[in-house]
Amino acid sequence: MNVNDTFRHQGLRRQLVDLLKEKGITNRLVLEAIGKIPRHLFMDNAFLEYAYQDKAFPIDCEQTISQPFTVAYQTQLLDPVKGEKVLEIGTGSGYQSCVLAETGAKVFTIERHRPLHDATKKRFESLGYFSIKSFYGDGFKGQASYGPYDKILVTCGAPEIPAALVAQLKIGGLMVIPVGDILAEQVMTTVLKKSENEVEIFEFDKFRFVPMLQQKAR
Repeated sequence: MNVNDTFRHQGLRRQLVDLLKEKGITNRLVLEAIGKIPRHLFMDNAFLEYAYQDKAFPIDCEQTISQPFTVAYQTQLLDPVKGEKVLEIGTGSGYQSCVLAETGAKVFTIERHRPLHDATKKRFESLGYFSIKSFYGDGFKGQASYGPYDKILVTCGAPEIPAALVAQLKIGGLMVIPVGDILAEQVMTTVLKKSENEVEIFEFDKFRFVPMLQQKAR
């Protein structure tokens, strides 16, 4: 791990993990991942002092690094298992990608903003996450060439459930996606693919995400 990860940072992460436990996060792999990954290395220098607060912060391209509770909540719902293929829509800073990788999942992640994609790919390498496969592309289209996937995680607010992503799930596969008005709150939603023609949808708590937009950003 990076030499800029100090004992102080590690202590702050332990406090963050305790807070997430108080908020209802129980998945051991998720808590261990958040306790291990140096979130401050995914953020702009202006916000380093606040890296282990349970808050979202802005990153490049008018995007955000999600609140740690949101990351933990989504990952716990997804419940990735070692060896599963997981497609992430919206790489952003790469923090969520690394949380997924720490669970043992095989991570494939898509980002529509070229500067974020390029910076994050370098960040994965610098932190030793060589197994994460990252792509510059349109998240609405997914990444069919590596599918089908056991799990799909969408980290931006979608106006609807994209049919292309459902198609790239295995039978029995699960997608976690915030769905709703992109200018307001979205409902965290799970989509279980029961057959090629049937899905089972459940709704959970409300969150606020940056909008999921079509096509690559220029």
